[in-house]
Amino acid sequence: MSATVLAASTLYVVAFREDAPVGSEPITLDNPGAHQPSPDSLDRDSIPSRGTGGDREPITEPTAEVTVSGPTAGGRVQPAPVDSPDSASGHYLVVPGGDAAPERMSGDTVRYLVEVEEGLPFEAEEFAEQVHTILNDERGWGHDGSMRFERVDDSSAAFRVSLSSPDLTDEQCYPLLTRGEVSCWNGSRAIINAQRWGVGAETYGADILSYREYLINHEVGHALGHGHVSCPAAGEPAPTMVQQTKSLQGCAPNPWPAR
Repeated sequence: MSATVLAASTLYVVAFREDAPVGSEPITLDNPGAHQPSPDSLDRDSIPSRGTGGDREPITEPTAEVTVSGPTAGGRVQPAPVDSPDSASGHYLVVPGGDAAPERMSGDTVRYLVEVEEGLPFEAEEFAEQVHTILNDERGWGHDGSMRFERVDDSSAAFRVSLSSPDLTDEQCYPLLTRGEVSCWNGSRAIINAQRWGVGAETYGADILSYREYLINHEVGHALGHGHVSCPAAGEPAPTMVQQTKSLQGCAPNPWPAR
């Protein structure tokens, strides 16, 4: 998929909540009231808690450089969990500079930018580095040689990866009800809930790094035109587009498009 084609696709404003029903159509925002879920349409018991559970089997080898000081899980020393404040400044700052698409990968170059809400307890440059490493991992969306990703800080970006407080996530994901708990794709933004980024999800236990890899791959998967899917069979690795924050549906946790 070329960057030109991808950029053009953002003219169609759509939204996907990470725990929206499998097989649901993209939600157009030209008439938000017609699509807004009722306040009671989400089962509170189905919304993932902000804590983390126990260890899981190793999933991946190390990828991005991160600050590590927590327990070992998934074969890696984990970053210490970080609780996000419910709200921060409400304004994004684009992470300046860029990262070239790696020469070891092939395919069309897809440009994106990273922005971080001011006031969050995360280093913007470190977040941008992790996103770039995840997107260009050989197990990622470019595993078949079709694409590679270049981070920019200008209008040539086809989509944005936006680290957001729970309150700003709710605002940016509207009319989807994220309730401060999940992430989403909306319009041209992969909106990453900072609380989920900071502490992970129960489905991944203490393996925050693997969950972060899943979260970026899932939301950017929507940017590339992929919708939600179901677990193919109990015990198999979950496809990236399974809503793994909500439930693994009997599959094993898996962050990567290449399985």
